[in-house]
Amino acid sequence: MTDDTDRALLTELQRDATQSYATLGAAVGLSAGAAHERVRKLRERGVIRRTTIEVDPAAVGAGVLAFVLVESNAWMGAAETSETLAALPEVQEAHIVAGAASVLIKVRTGTTEQLQDVLRRVFAVPGVSGTQTVMSLETMFERSVHCGQKGPAGAPG
Repeated sequence: MTDDTDRALLTELQRDATQSYATLGAAVGLSAGAAHERVRKLRERGVIRRTTIEVDPAAVGAGVLAFVLVESNAWMGAAETSETLAALPEVQEAHIVAGAASVLIKVRTGTTEQLQDVLRRVFAVPGVSGTQTVMSLETMFERSVHCGQKGPAGAPG
């Protein structure tokens, strides 16, 4: 379980993961060594999954964003389905969902023709019986998991 100091560290790292441990520690009231040790433990526990950078999709030729509901006639939660979808580089996320569809995937491509090609490849996945695609015209905002301090009475901040 994370405490308020861990949550403060996580918030700072989400803001700028390139800052030094000295800067990070100063921001949350710890020494550089203590900040480093806490971050190491957060990694070991799997709280921090990875450190990455945020790239503008349009700047690298992936400006077309679509969300695809994948309908199926079989269980889609098997490792084989996950591995097949993960092998499609344009698929950024895949989620098993409840409702009429079985899986929701987030797809980024450079053109609608490339999106159509991805949809053909998704349709070829064993068990897939159909897809429904919603294209995003503009992203209003995106955010990562909020790690801020707890609110009143222990409620999430």
